[in-house]
Parts: sequence; structure tokens; C-alpha cells
Amino acid sequence: MSLPKQAICKNKINPTIHAIPVLENNIIWVWVAGKQAVVVDPAVTEPVKVWLKNRALNLVAILQTHHHSDHIGGTQGLINIWPSSSVIASGADFDRIPFQTISVQEGDKIELLGRKLEVLEVAGHTKAHIAYYLPNTKEEKINPVLFCGDTLFGGGCGRLFEGSPHQMFIALSRLCSLPAETNVYCAHEYTEENLRWAASLRPNDAAINKRLKEVITLRKKGELSLPSNINEERSTNLFVRAKSIEELAALRDHKDKWHA
Repeated sequence: MSLPKQAICKNKINPTIHAIPVLENNIIWVWVAGKQAVVVDPAVTEPVKVWLKNRALNLVAILQTHHHSDHIGGTQGLINIWPSSSVIASGADFDRIPFQTISVQEGDKIELLGRKLEVLEVAGHTKAHIAYYLPNTKEEKINPVLFCGDTLFGGGCGRLFEGSPHQMFIALSRLCSLPAETNVYCAHEYTEENLRWAASLRPNDAAINKRLKEVITLRKKGELSLPSNINEERSTNLFVRAKSIEELAALRDHKDKWHA
């Protein structure tokens, strides 16, 4: 099998995090330090296996944000290849992610690759969805990192399969209270579609139109629009900008029914 190419990311502030695009629009993120790697939400096994082995990297942990098959579908295969790797997931989702070896909850801090990763509970898309936040340190010149699965997208948010608008409103408010420079590593390349929808509702919004134009240019060149950052989401994401639960609910309903 040929080596999966590393996707070119718009934001190169953190060179230790790499993208493996898979399926139709999933992005598997790989966090690398030295010869060790942490994989986030592996939808499939083979591209990740090839990517890691061709770089002689050892998989030490897998981070799961939620139980959907396009996020955990490759996990068992990777465990079979790297049996000593840890699988970190919400303890509240043990029945749906039964191969987890480290069960976490809100406020837990995990030591990984010499750093402390913080667990944030962000229910809404699913009832036990979590995110992982990696703050920077005073010595570092890289931005904080957020692995947020399907809660916050570039210009959008996840569908409410199990949660409520109230839960999603709280989750987005929480994530967007993180530092403005935090890089947002979401699990799907949906940014262009989300911004086209936003522009259809707010045709005179300069910030949305500017970002949409930039994203269209990147995508035409085969580059990812991700990671975004919290500042971008605050200024151009209509779900983040919603002033109330009712407004967010109306936006989510409209987006669910919208076709370009």
C-alpha cells in the first residue's frame, strides 16, 4: 500500500500535529513527539498504520472523543498492532467504547508525551462527548491545542443526535472561552459547507465572507482549512455567535434542513 500523504494544513503554528484525511471528510489527527505518537479518533486502521510505520513511530495512546463508528472504527486494529498503547475515552461511554483502557471524566488531566492534557465534557452531539485541551506553557511559542471531535467545527457545530440545544450551547460557550489563539482540531473538513450556509443567512457579513473566500481558495488547492482557531470561530461561526439557546436551536434546525 502506498504511503498516505500528509495533508497540508492552513495553520502551521504547531508542527507536531499532523493530519490524515480519510473516508469522505474525516480528519485523523496525529500528535508526535520524538518517535512517539498519539492518534485522535481513528476512523480506520490502515492509513494510520502505514503513516506511523513509515515514520518508525510508536503509537502510545489513542484519544476518543465519542463513540461514533467513524471515530472508533480503526481503534481495535491499531490496538492489535500496538497492544501496549492506551485507549483514552469517557468512562460514561464504556458500554459503547469497551476497549478503552483509561476512562476519564470532566477535569481529569492525562500525562502524555511529556505534557498534561485536560479533559472537558462537552455533551450535545452525543451524551458522553468529551474534548481534550492542551494548554501551552510560558516557555513554548506554540498555541494551545483543542481536539474537539464533532462538537465544534470550522464555522459550525455537530448535529444534536443525543443531546439538547441547551447542552450544545453550554459546550460551545465553554470551548470558545478558551484563549483566542487556541488551535481547533476538529474531526471533519466541513468548513466550506458551514460557511456557505452562514453566508446564505448573513450575506452582508464581512467576516464570514472573507473567511469563506479564504477557505474556498485553500480547498481548490487541495489544502485543509483546519485547524481553525477560537478567534476565528468567535467571529464567523453562527452557532458560537448565538446569543441564546433558542437562537442556537433555530440555527441548528435550519442547517439540518439546508441544501446548498
